[in-house]
Amino acid sequence: MADAWTLRGELTLSCNCAVFCPCVVSLGQHDPTEGYCQTWAGIRIDDGRLNEVELSNLNVGLIIDIPGPLARGNWTAGLFVDERASIHAVKALTKIFTGRAGGSTGLLKILVGSFLGVRTAPITYRVEGKTRIFSVEKVIDGAVTPITGKDPDKPVMIHNSGYWIAPDVMVSRADRSRVRVFGRNWNFAGRSAEICAIDWSNG
Repeated sequence: MADAWTLRGELTLSCNCAVFCPCVVSLGQHDPTEGYCQTWAGIRIDDGRLNEVELSNLNVGLIIDIPGPLARGNWTAGLFVDERASIHAVKALTKIFTGRAGGSTGLLKILVGSFLGVRTAPITYRVEGKTRIFSVEKVIDGAVTPITGKDPDKPVMIHNSGYWIAPDVMVSRADRSRVRVFGRNWNFAGRSAEICAIDWSNG
């Protein structure tokens, strides 16, 4: 019997692209601006569950290393789960974020060729004004702010995309973006970022 799961909340992502990530509109067919992709994502789960396991009010972090266009696969990924999660929640989130639960994240099972494992850690995701502040203790330190358009009170948006994360994407820039883990030492300050409301499931 297939697992029933849902995750609703917000995702903030920072990558090494020099300008806004072309993967959003090319759906991973176009080369990243640097020819390869290095990225982290922070997820705030406002409402979520897998079968009877409650996942609401937890935070999750991902780091992903991709050698070329996203659609070609061969991704390397590592997962970080909120230390407040129960052992059942850690197992459920690992199943979702490795694609084994199918649905919205099912493509990760196909695209990720090397999984670096899952770690629990203190993880915070908060909003200060328009800026999203995300941290995995001693691993990720990020601050991402939307880019405003002609109307300074509104962010630049991409609507109705086929992007797997979400159809509506807030174009953003990293104010601060450091990663130190698994032999990686990344700094993406001033580079591409995005913010998305997520509504994922296998329904």
